[in-house]
Amino acid sequence: MRLAVDVGTVRVGVAASDPDGLMAFPVDTVQRGKGDVAAVAAIAAERGAVRVFVGLPRTLAGAEGASAQDARGFAAALAELTEASVRLIDERFSTATASQAMRSAGRSAKRQRQVIDQAAAVVILENALDVDRNGNLDAVTIEVPRKGNDD
Repeated sequence: MRLAVDVGTVRVGVAASDPDGLMAFPVDTVQRGKGDVAAVAAIAAERGAVRVFVGLPRTLAGAEGASAQDARGFAAALAELTEASVRLIDERFSTATASQAMRSAGRSAKRQRQVIDQAAAVVILENALDVDRNGNLDAVTIEVPRKGNDD
């Protein structure tokens, strides 16, 4: 089972796959702040996740800004608290894709706010599952090392 995490400044969206890694579905939204990484690690442990994908927001040109650094920091802290492999994956369009899908389904922007982070995590996970099925995991994602692990 795999998880995906969309790290925002206010909330963290979490999505999970089925045991076979075929489908992704929303799981939870965690408020940012003290204990947020531990809460996501607890979800990973509870669900028996073997891999957690953390969305890495980049600009259209591929550069990394403050949001990307925040996601990297979250991923590094998560790698320390979970047995699962933690990998960063490009998520340039996840929130926009999720928002467009929700608008198409008739959900207003105000009603989206409560679940957009989970929906973005679903988009991240669907992308990651596709990459994994195609055998491109190492080419497209970045494994987050645990401290003290010199492998």
